[in-house]
Amino acid sequence: MQVLNVDLGDRSYPIYIGSGLMAQAEMFARHIGGRQVCIVTDDTVAPLYLESLQQVLSDYKVTSVVLPTGEAYKNWATLQQIFDALLAERHDRRTTLIALGGGVIGDMTGFAASAYQRGVDFIQVPTTLLSQVDSSVGGKTGINHPAGKNMIGAFYQPKAVIIDTDSLKTLPGREVSAGLAEIIKYGLIRDEAFLGWLERNMVGLRQLDTTLVTEAIMRSCAIKAEVVAADEREGGVRAILNLGHTFGHAIEAHQGYGSWLHGEAVGAGMVMALDLSERLGWISDVDRKRGESVIAAAGLPVRAPAGMRASDFERLMAVDKKVLDGQLRLVLLRRIGDAEVTADYDVLALRECLQDSEQ
Repeated sequence: MQVLNVDLGDRSYPIYIGSGLMAQAEMFARHIGGRQVCIVTDDTVAPLYLESLQQVLSDYKVTSVVLPTGEAYKNWATLQQIFDALLAERHDRRTTLIALGGGVIGDMTGFAASAYQRGVDFIQVPTTLLSQVDSSVGGKTGINHPAGKNMIGAFYQPKAVIIDTDSLKTLPGREVSAGLAEIIKYGLIRDEAFLGWLERNMVGLRQLDTTLVTEAIMRSCAIKAEVVAADEREGGVRAILNLGHTFGHAIEAHQGYGSWLHGEAVGAGMVMALDLSERLGWISDVDRKRGESVIAAAGLPVRAPAGMRASDFERLMAVDKKVLDGQLRLVLLRRIGDAEVTADYDVLALRECLQDSEQ
């Protein structure tokens, strides 16, 4: 087992990475303060892992909430099901919520924990590659609104992140590629050497080679932990973690949440960010092609969806969380491994980028 730490003072917490961690009762016990536990999962993950986790936690009074699967259900109505169960089973302020699933489950469980009785503990147990390397770490929680992704939520840190790499064995190939999008992001924004490692090992990563995947998770979580420790509430440098996300969130909203996986939308969005970075003269054509090539090698889309127009992007990007004082800030690359959040870009270059993305 490998252990990383997210250094946030009294809100610091460990990230455990290894095989078979979901079966280790002591792994959970050290982070559960009371006698009540509520496992929140979805109807895809529940048949795979819920019963075994309930047995691991048999020393506690366990409530289980099984939600419908998918981004389309990341909303108020679904969130209310968690509160309904907590209240029906009379969970008190010492209860611990456990998010068992992918990014949608992690985000909603964390948001529920932040709000229930004004804040209770929760533990992340991410079961998808994307959630293991990104959404389970850093304390971003929330739900979607029809007008924009993740527009309602809170920064609320877990007590621990328990990454059991065995859960990836049941992951469909499309979900593997979606997770690789966020891993590639770390190389593009922070670590060119890591990007080179990904280029050399992409075939094995897509085949879920245990050694390679564990290394990718470790390096990704280490980068995210470092950035989050420097800027917990995204007032500055943490926003670089959103490379491609402004474009990607617009794609998700336009297509209908769940039609494109988050990682797929981010993959296409990163290609657009690379394109705009080149138009501004920040990166070379060689670097743009290099970034696009590794994204394609991961099995991700490199073009926006057919039928999505520049005007659609402009409308949906206008409600992005990085809009401040009416100015849209974007994450762009100065060079591979060096990202910047800026509103100081040529608007005409952005418009050309959006127009050229049309199919």
